[in-house]
Amino acid sequence: MKTLLKSEMYKRDQLAHVKAERDVLAGADSPWVVSLYYSFQDSTYLYLIMEFLPGGDLMTLLIKYDVFTEDITRFYMAECVLAIEAIHKLGFIHRDIKPDNILVDEQGHIKFSDFGLSTGFHKTHDSNYYKKLLDKESNSTDGSNNNNNNQNNNFLSPNSANNATGAGGGTRNSMMIDAIHLTISNRQQISTWRKSRRLMAYSTVGTPDYIAPEIFIHQGYGQECDWWSLGAIMYECLVGWPPFCSETPQETYRKILNWHETLQFPDEIHLSIESEDLIRRLLTSSQNRLGRNGGAEEIKQHPFFKGVDWDAIRNFQAPFKPKLSSITDTSHFPTEELEQVPDTPAMATQDGKGNNGNGFNGELKTDLPFIGYTFSRFDMLTKKNAL
Repeated sequence: MKTLLKSEMYKRDQLAHVKAERDVLAGADSPWVVSLYYSFQDSTYLYLIMEFLPGGDLMTLLIKYDVFTEDITRFYMAECVLAIEAIHKLGFIHRDIKPDNILVDEQGHIKFSDFGLSTGFHKTHDSNYYKKLLDKESNSTDGSNNNNNNQNNNFLSPNSANNATGAGGGTRNSMMIDAIHLTISNRQQISTWRKSRRLMAYSTVGTPDYIAPEIFIHQGYGQECDWWSLGAIMYECLVGWPPFCSETPQETYRKILNWHETLQFPDEIHLSIESEDLIRRLLTSSQNRLGRNGGAEEIKQHPFFKGVDWDAIRNFQAPFKPKLSSITDTSHFPTEELEQVPDTPAMATQDGKGNNGNGFNGELKTDLPFIGYTFSRFDMLTKKNAL
């Protein structure tokens, strides 16, 4: 179950992203996307009830195995290609693809999760729609202007990472506020960094390591930004760390924006010509990026994927099949790093006093953007005579 504090969604300008996440999960009927069973709300929270995938995530596998062989990397990248293709066919861009968001099912195959930063092409997936909606409601009641201070519905720029939240700094926190103290000198330090990422995903920090440069500079972007993320993940699977990771988020931003100078392959890591070529074709300018014109089909044709049975890959045995004691086994989700994570959001107590902390008083005003949020997959299946 995923819970979202309504007042935080207002304050962080996340209303459009909340709607997009609910819509992509509700609209997806794909083996590559985690299934949403129910979505509902009360006066304080939004709730998403999703299927449980007991195999952990790709980050857990990277922590355990350090690096993958090219054959194993090919398997996971091929499944990621199909997952991204499924999302794009729904008309959405994920924008936050990273190992933490690639979950593993009981058979060892992957599914994408966490669409909290995704966007679509419907008006309700645009932050400006909610600004206008709330302005209109505010003017019709008390004439006050309750616009969020942050009028930028794109991701943070490198220079504003320390003083603003923005659309990229919502509950998923893909923009890291605090520094990652990382020195890439040995495998143990990389392992320590990866484990710290587990805590970051649930706190006020995050990582920009997998985000395409065009998102940072607000020049406009399309579905091709997800293919950049694929290239960054593929690099990490084969090399052991993301291609642009640094000691500070500012340095990571700088490296990503200057990818043509900072993208390097360590001499001690021996990659095939095909794998390095694919990474370079993904980690490049949006205009020249593989997949920009032909989408997933263009990427499937790359020599690195030669021999992949795209239609039956989910029927093949996965490289790592989780050993489970039961269908509710949670052992593949390490929790020892999460002891400091609060059970309840810090603002929840304050917001329960009748004011959501953003100048919105009254349930009508607070719930206006969340009309139509409720969803039941089983009701939908019943209407289709599937149950």
